[in-house]
Amino acid sequence: MSTSKHSARALGDSAAIHAPSRPLRDVTTQALQRYLATLGGHDPDGLYALVMGEVEPAMLATVLHHAHGNQSRAASMLGLNRGTLRRKLREYGLLS
Repeated sequence: MSTSKHSARALGDSAAIHAPSRPLRDVTTQALQRYLATLGGHDPDGLYALVMGEVEPAMLATVLHHAHGNQSRAASMLGLNRGTLRRKLREYGLLS
């Protein structure tokens, strides 16, 4: 099985743990739709920064935990170099 197919299957399986039979993209879409619906027709300011500020630290922390704290392994899993991962961990206050 190719890496991309394996990754897609693993991601789908992981998403299924939290939302049975639903890929991560669908869960994200629904969460954004619910958020936008709460705004009463108003347009949000800085939506990209808001979403990334919520999603990115959760993703980094989860992958780092999965890698048992091994930053090199976590960086590899994320497709980042270790320096970039460390910078992002510092930005979000995730370095211990």
